Amino acid sequence: MEHERGSEKIFSNGDVYLGAFKGMIPHGKGKYTWLDGTFYEGDWEDGKMTGTGKIHWPSQATYEGDFSGGYLHGLGTFIGSDGSIYRGSFKMNSQHGIGRKQYPNSDVYDGCWKEGVREGSGRYAWSNDSIYIGNWRNGKMCGRGIMKWSNGDLFDGFWSNGMRHGSGSYRFSDGSYYFGTWSKGLKDGPGTFYPSGNKHLNKLNLERYTDKRLPRISSEESVVPSVKRSLSEKFSSSFRKGSGRFSSKTSSLEDDLCRSGSMRELMSRERSCIIPQSSLEGQTEYPDKVAYEREYMQGVLMKERVRNIAKLSHKSKQRLNFAKDAKKKSCVNIFKGHRSYYLMLSLQLGIRYTVGKITPVPMREVRSSDFGEQARIRMYFPRKGSRLTPPHYSIDFYWKDYCPMVFRNLRELFRLNAADYMMSICGDDGLRELSSPGKSGSIFYLSQDDKFVIKTLKKSELKMLLKMLPHYYNHVQAYDNTLITKFFGVHRITLVHGRKVRFVVMGNMFFSELRIHRRYDLKGSTHGRFTNKDEISDTSTLKDLDLTYEFQMDRSLHESLFRQLSLDSAFLESQQIIDYSLLLGLHFRAPEHLRSLTDLPDTQLKAENNNASVDGVISQGEILIPPRGLLLVTHEPDSVSITPGPHIRGNTLKAYSIGDKEADVLLPGTGRLRVQLGVNMPAQANHKIMGTETTSAEIELFEVYDVVLYLGIIDILQEYNMKKKIEHACKSMKFDPLSVSVAPPTVYSKRFITFLEKIFPVQP
Repeated sequence: MEHERGSEKIFSNGDVYLGAFKGMIPHGKGKYTWLDGTFYEGDWEDGKMTGTGKIHWPSQATYEGDFSGGYLHGLGTFIGSDGSIYRGSFKMNSQHGIGRKQYPNSDVYDGCWKEGVREGSGRYAWSNDSIYIGNWRNGKMCGRGIMKWSNGDLFDGFWSNGMRHGSGSYRFSDGSYYFGTWSKGLKDGPGTFYPSGNKHLNKLNLERYTDKRLPRISSEESVVPSVKRSLSEKFSSSFRKGSGRFSSKTSSLEDDLCRSGSMRELMSRERSCIIPQSSLEGQTEYPDKVAYEREYMQGVLMKERVRNIAKLSHKSKQRLNFAKDAKKKSCVNIFKGHRSYYLMLSLQLGIRYTVGKITPVPMREVRSSDFGEQARIRMYFPRKGSRLTPPHYSIDFYWKDYCPMVFRNLRELFRLNAADYMMSICGDDGLRELSSPGKSGSIFYLSQDDKFVIKTLKKSELKMLLKMLPHYYNHVQAYDNTLITKFFGVHRITLVHGRKVRFVVMGNMFFSELRIHRRYDLKGSTHGRFTNKDEISDTSTLKDLDLTYEFQMDRSLHESLFRQLSLDSAFLESQQIIDYSLLLGLHFRAPEHLRSLTDLPDTQLKAENNNASVDGVISQGEILIPPRGLLLVTHEPDSVSITPGPHIRGNTLKAYSIGDKEADVLLPGTGRLRVQLGVNMPAQANHKIMGTETTSAEIELFEVYDVVLYLGIIDILQEYNMKKKIEHACKSMKFDPLSVSVAPPTVYSKRFITFLEKIFPVQP
């Protein structure tokens, strides 16, 4: 076919093309000018912009670089109408890959991009010389990262949604350090402060911050103009609309953060380095040997204890290890090359395969043939791939998925979208391995979004689950508000020349917008049900004898809770199940009046803390009647998220205190949450203060905290079999039969409910 060269064509809408043709379509070098003044000059192939070229919009925005199939695709430079400049990779009209962007305010971002937003590793430098180097997700700082402010302060730790969130260390410009945890940008939980010049810090060699040239990322929601059409009437609209969309939405991180309300948190230095003068008394001669153990609640300093370095608690010493090596426990980072890493990869491959295979099957009611060990999907996954399976980086393995139709229906029943399920477990970020909280020796994985827990099972536990599955299915179908663990799938992996490993996927009961400050595993027994104080860490799961609170809650919420607890325990009793627990999580609310103390002048703060002692708790002032840290309000569906969580799918609960209407819990300064059974349940935690010199037999003193409760029944796969009967008989000869954990199902169920009635008493 002949190629026309140097031809000009004027279209009916006024657009003009001057250049080479292939038949009737642009091909080769050419220039296309739209009626509004937009023009493209560069390479064409079969009517599409392909090769190198340049676009210029009337807004003065320009792009020069690679094109493919009508898209901005490859390396290029985009100059926005606001003066911003992006140089880097593009994919299908979006910034994707490695790129550098300079904003009109002189901020600069270098790093990774994904579909137009910062995603991965990156470096953001503000015009005031502040710098962040670390990980990003969806355009915001998320994961491990280092932030260095222009005044010399530095934070090294974890981030979420653009705010400090998780473990970290904060170095002040004077050389002092704080090691602790943050929640949504605020200090939350225990931590330790070390003054400048502390000898213990010198041993750790913490002065190691360097401006590493990591790949970087940026948070644009902008999309490069759509340019894939080849005919004139299709070109004009796509260029004009697209160019405006690209150039107008590019903004600096400072602009994005200001709009989201987090800029003040990001750019402001920590203010909690103030040490009350009274707390230094008796220690001023040895500042290099002193540390301050602190307890924060939503940014409010609740208490402080002055310690000699040699007498630091085990938890404080653990926090120091974060400064030396605080990498997040990702299976990819820690277990690569180990069996656990291959298990993770195999698990993701298998779930992706079976969920993808079963989801297109039309929904139907389950049948008796859908239950049992024979109802399964089996597949062999060779490393090089096969006709039915993709190649992968694990080792060869055999996969078995039990009762796929039953669990597909359960996921639908629990209102779980199949695509979201696969994205949570099988996404690129992988799974995180957790240490086992019990004595089972099981391996626990947590999905990258914290929604799902994956636990290895014993063969006996798998058999019990398959045996009770028909009854479990009927129970959760009948009771939307059941507190029993949600099961989403049961699988088995057999590694070549390795043992069989069985997994169950469950909902994470502590998936929440709020930080869980305390965790308890409650069985109702007392023998051995305590935790060694030296082994307690910030994330420890405590036991029955460690619980020192009673919980008062709204009358209607209390009735709903125990109605369901009775139904669930009766079901487990009917299945001859024992050893189950109530997993209880507490989120403490800081009294609002304490927040004002952070804004007091130094002199007033010192005056109100003049009763501190070297080994005692520093008081934060005395308020006789503290205000509420949370409120029950009438439910407003438009004001809260109604998306079902991985643990609870039930109705919004009604509260007696607001006229038996459906309720939300309002948390001042934090948000508004929907109240459901086991999720976002407000209560008051009463802690009885042990007798002191000022108390008498007629007076009982209590500490009262506003808390939000998260709870559910876990470990429901232990049958009361012959082994457990023998264990019960032997232990009953040495200890009180009611104090030991193992007991007949009827006794276990009754003791379980009786114990919970004591810690959740009915309001008089």
